Amino acid sequence: MARRVRDHIRFILNGEDVSLRDVRPDETLLDFLRLRRSLRGTKEGCAEGDCGACTVLVGRLSGGELVYESVNACIRFLGSLDGCHVVTVEHLKRADGSLHPVQQAMVDFHGSQCGFCTPGFVMSLYGLWMREPAPSDARIEKALQGNLCRCTGYEAIIRAARAVSTYGTAENDPLAVERAAVASRLAAMKDGERVEVGTGNCRFAIPASVDDLADLLEEAPKATVVAGSTDVGLWVTKFMREIEPVVFIGGLDGLRGISEADGAIIIGGGVSYTEAFGVLAGRIPALGWLIDRIGGEQVRNMGTIGGNIANGSPIGDTPPPLIALGATLTLRKGKVRRAVALEDFFIDYGKQDCAPGEFVEAVHIPAPKPDAHFAVYKITKRRDEDITAALGAFHLLLDGEGRVEAARIAYGGMAATPKRARAVEAALLGKPWTFSTVEDALPAYEADFQPISDMRASAGYRMLAAKNLLRRFFIETTGTRKPFTVTRHEVA
Repeated sequence: MARRVRDHIRFILNGEDVSLRDVRPDETLLDFLRLRRSLRGTKEGCAEGDCGACTVLVGRLSGGELVYESVNACIRFLGSLDGCHVVTVEHLKRADGSLHPVQQAMVDFHGSQCGFCTPGFVMSLYGLWMREPAPSDARIEKALQGNLCRCTGYEAIIRAARAVSTYGTAENDPLAVERAAVASRLAAMKDGERVEVGTGNCRFAIPASVDDLADLLEEAPKATVVAGSTDVGLWVTKFMREIEPVVFIGGLDGLRGISEADGAIIIGGGVSYTEAFGVLAGRIPALGWLIDRIGGEQVRNMGTIGGNIANGSPIGDTPPPLIALGATLTLRKGKVRRAVALEDFFIDYGKQDCAPGEFVEAVHIPAPKPDAHFAVYKITKRRDEDITAALGAFHLLLDGEGRVEAARIAYGGMAATPKRARAVEAALLGKPWTFSTVEDALPAYEADFQPISDMRASAGYRMLAAKNLLRRFFIETTGTRKPFTVTRHEVA
């Protein structure tokens, strides 16, 4: 039976159905909006997903439900939007010309000065308001982690966010009123066909299913696989790299499953940080804390745990804690699957145990035992939306006499790959869990790691921070000075 192939992408832009054949694999949504559609309310600030000036909402069907999320248009590729609803700030304009409640609140509470970043703030707050019409200050701040403003100092914006529902009700908003109709239009676009656009190397494909993805990668094993594009987007916007041909997998429902079996949480290779947050934060709270510090909300809505692993970065945030938990991967090539311990997946800088045409189908994360101690600490120059300088993850089991029965310690930013501190672990095993045991184990760090100096931290700082994180873990597990991290909302 011949495979059905469509040669164009289809999506909804604000209220209009769009069908496109002339799309380059590396064309961003931001460029399409500004250059091809003259929708210039979406701004280019950083072109790397940091400032939020380009924020738009993207709606997609998930389990039959239409879900809207804020995303960075500057690093979101146009080709990945097949079957989606893109909403820009222009769509907020009312038929009578009046401002949307979010916009009016920003005006009345003086939430804008130069105005460059304002459309991005409006769209982030719009997405939050649709989900939570009466959000707490903590939720407002979380929704705005990915939006930077150098003028207002944020307090006026937060006051505006608190007041939006006094200007209108979310259930009467057009996105709510028209949700069923939009969902129906998007469902009609899901025709079960593979999408192939372009020719030669200047082409991209969107597989119809996970099985179709496996077939595609056997046909084109050197293709760039793009899930959330939070890394690959920067390859294009910052490093001008050629990424063609491309396979977009963000819309594959078969890679977005989350389940639990035999004491492990199974995360599909295409599950975003936002989608994984509820389960992981509930079962392994330290992972919830970590996810909240990965990028801004736009990045967490786009980026995937599988992509963070497959990218192989030595400063990827999820590999160290997953290594400490003993996670494994399901890798697939064609119809053949194999299991690989996550710590063995990383071979050397830029080199992973992943053959051409093979992809991460699932991540298996064992939940810690009830009596285990588990913690993750991320070191950055600023608390939110910053790249890791060093990250430590600690998983500890004590026996009935308070001795170290098992220890798995892993770091990012300390070597060419995410790496276990095996010499440190060996120095702790069988010893009483005391401060002197910890101090005696610290020299073993020199055998495990030889960190480098770069723009984020010096080698000396990284080594000292890594050792201090073990000290912190000891102090927190013995309960003598806890907690070390207190937010202003907890002390208010």
